[in-house]
Amino acid sequence: MRYIFFTVIILSLQLFSLGAALSLQWWLQPWATSILLTVVFVAVFVITNGLLLLSVSKLLANSYRWVSGWMLVMHFIILTAAATWLLYGGYWLVTLVLDSSLLDSTINDSEMVMFWLRVFAVIVFLGLFIYTLYSAYVPVVRKLSINIDKPMQGQLRIAVASDLHLGRLFGNGAIDRLRHLVTQHQADMLLMPGDIMDDNTQAFTAYDMAANLTELCNSLPYGSYATLGNHDLYGHEQSISDSLRAAGVQLLNDEVMRLEHQGQAIWLVGRFDNHKRQRVATTELLSQVNTAEPVILLDHRPSDIAEHSELPIDLQVSGHTHNGQIFPANFIVKALNRLGYGYEAIGRGHFVVSSGYGFWGIPFRLGSRSEIWFITLTGIEVTPASIREY
Repeated sequence: MRYIFFTVIILSLQLFSLGAALSLQWWLQPWATSILLTVVFVAVFVITNGLLLLSVSKLLANSYRWVSGWMLVMHFIILTAAATWLLYGGYWLVTLVLDSSLLDSTINDSEMVMFWLRVFAVIVFLGLFIYTLYSAYVPVVRKLSINIDKPMQGQLRIAVASDLHLGRLFGNGAIDRLRHLVTQHQADMLLMPGDIMDDNTQAFTAYDMAANLTELCNSLPYGSYATLGNHDLYGHEQSISDSLRAAGVQLLNDEVMRLEHQGQAIWLVGRFDNHKRQRVATTELLSQVNTAEPVILLDHRPSDIAEHSELPIDLQVSGHTHNGQIFPANFIVKALNRLGYGYEAIGRGHFVVSSGYGFWGIPFRLGSRSEIWFITLTGIEVTPASIREY
């Protein structure tokens, strides 16, 4: 499986290189000689495979970011070329349909048309970077109301922020923004289902993010709860766990916790990501819970949703998929998962899969948004009659 993954990555990079090289040749064609066009074509492949070799040999620090960044540049070049040629084809089609006499003048002015098409291509290319940076750093708020079929007193306001990936590119500013949002929307608690750190605690320590994270945790009446995701388990599990606990985050690693909400029990269940092979089964965790009372599950990956829909879980919150992060990967996420992104009531429970509050690798999102969910959870009104009926 590992070899298949790397083969797909290598082939994808070569295809991206071909598309980007051809697109750049078209853009430069009016001003470049044939020798320069050939140099550009070769240079794209040299950069791609040079970065690939540096990544494989581990000679380049944060090599995955460099490879991802270069792949994104090529992707945007290809998208820009596609948008430009769609515009060009549409222009010719409209001209031909509306007034064929305009076609002759259009042909005579073809150099001017091609010039403005190239200007349009530059605008689209730069616009993609601006828009994707905005989508990565400016979160959208998603609100959801869920009514469960269990007795429950009042409302429980839950904030969900998955996949923070705290690191050099996403740090104190993002934590403070999250604190502002949970305060503004009067959340009772914050749930963070995995990938809290970006692989390690180096940036977290260097930029003293603990102070900001502590302020965030203290701003919530019931506190903050988290499970560890795959990026929290790549060799730095202990230091990540210690840092989060010291900041006031309550970790639920294959653990359950009973909370009191308006005099009634609410159960939180947290699972390790399945990168942890010896993690406890959900059924075993539920055996420690009174499932006649509301049960909320934090599970980083949404891969077990089908099985969990048959268990007495009222709400599951997950992340991991990032909704693909960069188009068209969101279609791949949708194809591979029962619920790859969004909300759906399935079987006995309600399921929310977030695209994440942060991002992985590079600070760009296309076809997805940085987001935080605010879920208002209610149930059957608690009265003596309703308790007897239940």
